[in-house]
Amino acid sequence: QVQLVESGGGLVQTGGSLRLACAASGRSFSSYTMGWFRQGPGKEREFVAAIAWISSNTDYADSVKGRFTISRDNAKNTVSLQMNSLKPEDTAIYYCAAKVRSYSRSRAEYNYWGQGTQVTVSS
Repeated sequence: QVQLVESGGGLVQTGGSLRLACAASGRSFSSYTMGWFRQGPGKEREFVAAIAWISSNTDYADSVKGRFTISRDNAKNTVSLQMNSLKPEDTAIYYCAAKVRSYSRSRAEYNYWGQGTQVTVSS
């Protein structure tokens, strides 16, 4: 029901910024909670941020709180992740994901996934 395509990844230096975008298509996009996850080398895929489907409440992993901002534009069917003050430990493949309604930090609860976009932060 939902197709997701990420973009905006790249190579930046420590302290730099990137803005990731997720373009979504499918019925009732505004009814889905949208999330960002990431998977670094040798690590499990982990929760980064989520934005609720109805209230736009947001949730962030402690590791990115205060540095990353998730937002959505339902009219344009897009979700963004603004990443500031980037650190080498932020290096990972970043995935956009969607689930029906209520937000969650659990990867297993998300129904739809994009292909991922690489973010690399140099020391």
